[in-house]
Amino acid sequence: MVLTDDFQNAIELISKSQNVLITTHVRPDGDACGCVVAMTEALRTLGKNTKPMLLSELPQWYEFLFEEKAPLYDRDIKPDQLTDIDLIIMVDVNSDNQLPKFCDYLKNQRDGARVLVLDHHVTNDGLGDVEIIDTSASATGLIVYDLLEFAGWPVTEKIAAALFVAISTDTGWFQFSNTDARTLITVGKLTEYGINATDIYHRLYQNFTPQRFRLMTRMFDSLELHFEDRYAVQQLTLKDFEETGASYTDTENLIDRCRCINTVEAAALFIELEDGRVRCSLRSTGNVDMRLVGQKFGGGGHVVAAGVHLPGPLENAKQLIYNAVKEQLKA
Repeated sequence: MVLTDDFQNAIELISKSQNVLITTHVRPDGDACGCVVAMTEALRTLGKNTKPMLLSELPQWYEFLFEEKAPLYDRDIKPDQLTDIDLIIMVDVNSDNQLPKFCDYLKNQRDGARVLVLDHHVTNDGLGDVEIIDTSASATGLIVYDLLEFAGWPVTEKIAAALFVAISTDTGWFQFSNTDARTLITVGKLTEYGINATDIYHRLYQNFTPQRFRLMTRMFDSLELHFEDRYAVQQLTLKDFEETGASYTDTENLIDRCRCINTVEAAALFIELEDGRVRCSLRSTGNVDMRLVGQKFGGGGHVVAAGVHLPGPLENAKQLIYNAVKEQLKA
């Protein structure tokens, strides 16, 4: 639970700043994108010079949130172009390994800019001068909403829609076990600002490109079930991306598809990367702590949703996670 002092410290930090950079973790998901947009819009209404920035490409289905395409760090924005920044707000992240390249800027090149962290993950590297961390929140979007409400700052329809996306995606459209009373009460308040939930659902979940749909069928074809069908394994190879024309951003949330199998308690999706590593997304129904599985190899996340990068080849990565999941299933 967030303490009043944490909110007050954050408000004081924002009030003393004028040029604000807002960013989030690499491979931004709905919670990350929604919070970036909500904080950008909220601070602009306060007269702040606010710049959103991403660390990797924006998935196509979140583009509707942004009025303009958000620039990418180290491609569109170089470190020497951030010399006027006096406050950096990082949402949905507080971990070094989720901030490639930008982490070096934070530690060595930010020229005295203060850092405010808003996050709900257990993994915490203490990157902020002021941090609002609430691991009980189902999404960082809830923390952002609480901050705006505490500060008495206006919530527009655009801000409400962005926070609705943040919360709805991190709860699997309110299917996941982290959907609690606080989640639903906040979402109820957001709908009062005139947002169109049906349109948002269509943009998020009924907006596949043909390439992404073909990639998903490749993933289905790779399905393996282990431990009496309790553990589902799927994979996507470099060849799958080449032949379908899909991109790495197209993999978001595909792992959740195997949750339809009634025996599955844990799932892993292995994705071959061009640098030889393997990215592994981990999911659980709650009986298996996937955060511990990811942390064992330098990753992190939540009990029901985590991730990690592993050394290749693909079969080696699959074996590492197989052994770790086996331990968790026994536990």
